[in-house]
Amino acid sequence: MGNLVLNGATSGATTLTPTDAVTITATFPSLGGTVMVSGNMPAFSAYGNASQTVSANTFTKVTLNAKEFDTNNNFDSTTNYRFTPTVAGYYQINGQINFNSTISITRALLGIYKNGSAYKWGNDFNTTTAISGFRAVVSSIIYFNGSTDYVELYGFVGGSGTFTFAGSSTADDYFNGSMVRNA
Repeated sequence: MGNLVLNGATSGATTLTPTDAVTITATFPSLGGTVMVSGNMPAFSAYGNASQTVSANTFTKVTLNAKEFDTNNNFDSTTNYRFTPTVAGYYQINGQINFNSTISITRALLGIYKNGSAYKWGNDFNTTTAISGFRAVVSSIIYFNGSTDYVELYGFVGGSGTFTFAGSSTADDYFNGSMVRNA
């Protein structure tokens, strides 16, 4: 397969005519850089494949050690459990934790950390009427510089005793994202 080179279009719109004679118009931004198409936009989905015991009243990074997919190999599921995209742009990032305990939970909080610091908070369940389990979600569109920015998923559970992030399938503890627009 050869390269297609287009010259001379000053409006940003170029018309392409494939061999089946259907006219396709492609509009390019007036910015320099790489044009993104669905085939080269990074996306990932990771999950915890076993329960993770966590300490009460402490923010804890979620161990997401299994992948459903990782189109650009940007999610580390073995060491840091983080997403570090190598393409600059805006990404939709989502996460969920299934909080479980053998005793009562009084607070459950989930957050996305960017570059090691709290960035966006999701559900914050806080009550004096304790429960034995709770699912929390967080979602945000986040800008990444394409080289050093990364995100991780952290959970907090309040109370006393032994708590777990339930991770045992793709439906319990998960973290996923996809590029929605280049920078």
